[in-house]
Amino acid sequence: MDISAQDDTQEVRVKHTVKDSVFSDLFKDKKNLLKLYKTLHPEDISATEDVLNIVTLNNVLTDNIYNDLGILVRHDKVLLLLEAQSTWTVNILIRMLLYVAHTYQEHFEKTGQKLYGSKKAKMPKPELYVIYTGNRGRKPDVISLSNEFFAGENACIEVQARVIYESDSRDIINQYIIFCKVFNKQVKKYGKTGTAIEETVRICKDKDVLREYLAQKETEVSIMMMKILSAEYQEKLYWEDWAEKRANKKAKKMAQDMARDMATGMARDMATGMARDMATGMARDMATGMAQDMAQNMAQDMAQNMAQDMAREVKEELARSTAEKMIRKGKMSLEEIAECVPTLSFDDIKEIAAGIK
Repeated sequence: MDISAQDDTQEVRVKHTVKDSVFSDLFKDKKNLLKLYKTLHPEDISATEDVLNIVTLNNVLTDNIYNDLGILVRHDKVLLLLEAQSTWTVNILIRMLLYVAHTYQEHFEKTGQKLYGSKKAKMPKPELYVIYTGNRGRKPDVISLSNEFFAGENACIEVQARVIYESDSRDIINQYIIFCKVFNKQVKKYGKTGTAIEETVRICKDKDVLREYLAQKETEVSIMMMKILSAEYQEKLYWEDWAEKRANKKAKKMAQDMARDMATGMARDMATGMARDMATGMARDMATGMAQDMAQNMAQDMAQNMAQDMAREVKEELARSTAEKMIRKGKMSLEEIAECVPTLSFDDIKEIAAGIK
């Protein structure tokens, strides 16, 4: 199979599995969805499950990225788009811009509004949220395209998103963030194993974190989390195998070409020189044969050593390219990327990340 075709197939499969997450499943339940909405809009005390309509997008972009959660509220008055992120990246603003555009497009098509007509269209007011499950540090409460990409200057297009971090509250959003942090801690302790998942569920139930959800769907949650770990592991194996095959194929071809050229040239030159200096007749024939054998052996050894060195360089170059691609996607932490690209050290990964910023 063509390598590029393998790339597309594998990437779609992994992304779809990872995106089918606890976050998406948690808020498929209208009861939990209402809790989430009231956390964001506590002033709307009369809101019920009936005023909420899930409009999460599927297969939005050409590389099969899926958004996490979209909600239309009160007969299309408000549009809420939420993204859960474990790795900090302001590129989420660009993805959200695309999500908003596609969601509006679907909304106008479903409501039969003609955008080329003279009648003014009706559109819900957008609200964008990033639920960040990593450590806050000095990160802002609000991120925007103008500040992050245009040095604060006014632009024709603007996107603003409120970032939600862990807090002392007991609302359902904060419980989800705590759940993610407990999971990450258990993975560090037990590795990507079933024990880490079991301990995560046990600890969260003991701490009254998503207790009702976990009690009702403990088996389903465990299966989803195992799928996530399995997908990440398969992705790691895939990238390692891909890099190795590319490096070996390129190195083999270069080695063959170099060995053939060097062996031919060196054998011809050395054999000619040695044969000329040695005696005529039989001595000359013997000298020529010995010189050719010696030259060919030397050329093959030199070509093999050079090919091995070049293979290592090519493999490292491909590994750095792979790491850079994964960093730009912003879905994995630097530590996770380092595990997926063992050819590079963690310091190498940080150096690549610094160069991208």
